[in-house]
Amino acid sequence: MTALGDKGPRRAGVIGGDTPSGECADADGSLDDTVAAQQGPDTEAENPTPDGAVDRTPPASRDLPDGFQVQIDLRAARGGDLRHLVGGSPTRLMRMSDTALGMTSDDGRIEVCDTVTRRLARALLDAGVANPRPMFGPRADDVTVVIPVKDNQAGVDRLVDALDGLKVIVVDDGSDVPITGRRPDVTVIRFDSNRGPSAARNAGVEAAATDFVAFLDSDVVPEPDWLTVLLTHFSDPSVGAVAPRIVGLRAAGGSASVAERYENGWSSLDMGPEESAVLPSTRVPYVPSAAMVVRRSAFCGFDESLRVAEDVDLCWRMHAAGWRIRYDPVARVAHDHRTNLREVLSRRCFYGTGAAHLASRHGDRAAPLVMSLPMAAAVVALLTRTRLGAAIAMLIFTQMAVRLRRRLGNLPSAPLVSAQLTSRAAGYGLLQAADAICRHYWPVALLLALISRRFRRLAVQVAIVEGVVSWVRDLIADPTTPPALGPVRYLLMHRLDDLAYGAGLWQGVIAAKDPEALRPVISR
Repeated sequence: MTALGDKGPRRAGVIGGDTPSGECADADGSLDDTVAAQQGPDTEAENPTPDGAVDRTPPASRDLPDGFQVQIDLRAARGGDLRHLVGGSPTRLMRMSDTALGMTSDDGRIEVCDTVTRRLARALLDAGVANPRPMFGPRADDVTVVIPVKDNQAGVDRLVDALDGLKVIVVDDGSDVPITGRRPDVTVIRFDSNRGPSAARNAGVEAAATDFVAFLDSDVVPEPDWLTVLLTHFSDPSVGAVAPRIVGLRAAGGSASVAERYENGWSSLDMGPEESAVLPSTRVPYVPSAAMVVRRSAFCGFDESLRVAEDVDLCWRMHAAGWRIRYDPVARVAHDHRTNLREVLSRRCFYGTGAAHLASRHGDRAAPLVMSLPMAAAVVALLTRTRLGAAIAMLIFTQMAVRLRRRLGNLPSAPLVSAQLTSRAAGYGLLQAADAICRHYWPVALLLALISRRFRRLAVQVAIVEGVVSWVRDLIADPTTPPALGPVRYLLMHRLDDLAYGAGLWQGVIAAKDPEALRPVISR
């Protein structure tokens, strides 16, 4: 079951909130202006340390193999300056030494060949300013595909036909008519009663004998070379899971319904066009279990008590155990999206109910709103739409920019960079607040709008501006793909999406009798 808070391929955010891109802001929309600690003679980088309970620990040696390559994200190299890299999520500054620059090609590529390049490549990956370019990986023979299914024989047949040559286990989760495997070499496991997709996937893993397991839902069809692309990431021994981009199975032409076109453009399964590490409270905080490959030694099992958000829970537990997860949109899997408006909104509502489960297990990571206290104060001041509010916000942003300028040290164009990062953080903070008003707290916003004419005008303006900005941001993020809907129809569907998800969120909170999923996190 897909996770909760993501609202489209180009709007991926933390669960329960549209956290802006991790390029320039932390998950709270504020700047992380802490200069990274010294890690070694080759770079200065902050090395994230997993926290939480450990289910299955990664290998003691996480060394990258010889021949492994990493590519510096050139967006982090301001003006092509590879010595000073500003990027990652949270944002940090890395200073490359002369030795490190000597190991780096002019286009930012580094190949692992000894201990020093191994340390440098790992530091860049951990900082989020570089992406892996593995050159080899496990073979397809090392993978078993597990297909959980209930009452979808046609989908299984279509999927199995696309998996020629692969080991396949189909887990029939209590279908009314027993599922068959179509091919004699396909193993079928049948449950007498419906136990849920988590139990079905876990049963498939238990029956598999390979080192890697690919989960594919019965309503998807992988594109050619999907598995080859994903498997290369496992040449990094610390990678526990990799996921492809999930796109629409059918092209939504002019005859398609608005709901179908919205799903094709903004499906909750599509994590967007940019490759990324998968980390809580970043642009890609989880990957959906509809299509995912895991290392069996890293797999800690889906929580069988969850019927929704089990993939988010798995990703966060694997992260807490120390494993890395990658999202690679070069590999693509097509999903048979819902086309009926009622079905689409009903599904969004169902996803919303999962926030309460995540909050009870993972606390602040499932918060609908995460901001620093200064950013929250500035956002509230701006939303008053008064001169005094604007003045207060400007004072706060100025103070943030000054602090950041000091942290940037001798970075070329440091004043300009600090101003750019501060302005982006301000914009992201406003977007996060607007998203919370329209999505997570809309029942409260509706009540206030009925009481206050001033707030009513603010809510309408926020709903329109946030939707338009969202549509434009998505267009800029993926300019090669024409938008599935124009701005007006998108705005309508976007707001209906928010209403449905928010209704599910409050339904889950009431059912659980636990308001944790509604509690914002305001840090100092």
